[in-house]
Amino acid sequence: MEHLLNPAVRHIQISGIRTFYNLVSEYPDAISFTLGLPDFPTPEHIKEAAKKAIDENKTVYSHNAGYIDLRKAAAAYLSEKYGMEYEPENEVIVTNGASEAIDISLRTILDEGCDVLLPGPVYPGYAPVIELCKANPVYVDTTKNGFKLSAELIKKHLTPNTRCVILPYPSNPTGCVLTPDELNDIAALLKDKDIFVLSDEIYSELTYGHTHCSIASMPGMKKKTIVINGLSKSHSMTGWRIGLVFAPAEIARHLLKVHQYNATCASTISQMAAIEALTDGKDDALPMKEEYEKRLEYVIRRLQEMGLHAEKPGGAFYIFPDISPFRMTSLEFATNLLEKERVAVVPGSAFSKLGEGYIRISYAASMDELTNGLDRLESFIKTLPNYNE
Repeated sequence: MEHLLNPAVRHIQISGIRTFYNLVSEYPDAISFTLGLPDFPTPEHIKEAAKKAIDENKTVYSHNAGYIDLRKAAAAYLSEKYGMEYEPENEVIVTNGASEAIDISLRTILDEGCDVLLPGPVYPGYAPVIELCKANPVYVDTTKNGFKLSAELIKKHLTPNTRCVILPYPSNPTGCVLTPDELNDIAALLKDKDIFVLSDEIYSELTYGHTHCSIASMPGMKKKTIVINGLSKSHSMTGWRIGLVFAPAEIARHLLKVHQYNATCASTISQMAAIEALTDGKDDALPMKEEYEKRLEYVIRRLQEMGLHAEKPGGAFYIFPDISPFRMTSLEFATNLLEKERVAVVPGSAFSKLGEGYIRISYAASMDELTNGLDRLESFIKTLPNYNE
């Protein structure tokens, strides 16, 4: 009966990140730098709020958009942190993680045959949803531009068919960020065009040396921008599945319809925990961020000492070193590294064809793991025939 399934579903591949992660499970002694998973536990006060919610029987449906207290907390959080203003009643939706937020956003704004511009290399969670909508992902090569999607690059790819531009910054897999000036240039290009912007800001709290800036805060851009955020990375709550969508009311009311028929509402236990996270825990990310920044400085120094070039990340917890001098595919490199040294990284090809020649290292790992794993990486590359050529 498989031949009767939706062809769009049959042709989609499992994420390359997950594929390689599953391979790693066959090597229980491996040090894994694969998943984008914070290595800190969820803060205790957030867990206590969830326990209290269970005891108080907060176990029935909430409003489809989420508890109003959570939407108020989320709007206040965005206002305080980034100067962005959204009405909790009709411009904020709580979703089952940022993944569902991306799904309902793209399914709402896309129709068959339209184009979506996205930077390559890029997180692999966008293109399959675009394709399920029978739309076309159009990858823009950012490898010669510090992995940044710029106004100039976007302009070269715009056509009458362009429906949406995706801005996923801070970036997975590269950790790069866009400056306010760079965002302003993109805003100037797009503000008068009938093109949506999907701004995935899930790593907004994990930036180094600067405060995150959203394109939705640029003049003329809120009306056409859907902002995605959530608590997975900022509060180490990946398994709680709380995402957030911020959009103008005239867009949000349609997003809510798709969310309603997709999920009804997010977990109410998780929503109660999220209220705690965004109020008493609004600065919970700060100590984690400080630790990530220390790790970043260590990792980039070690990579430089090995002769591996990588753009220095401005956010998130990934680094994307160039392994092209070793003249093997990123999958070959990652597989050999795993088999010979028991270190797992993600092949750059998991992030589109434009990621070929790179590997992604997540430094959401302890300093002991990073030290040991990078020692093994160094041992591995020293065995390669063209090391230091």
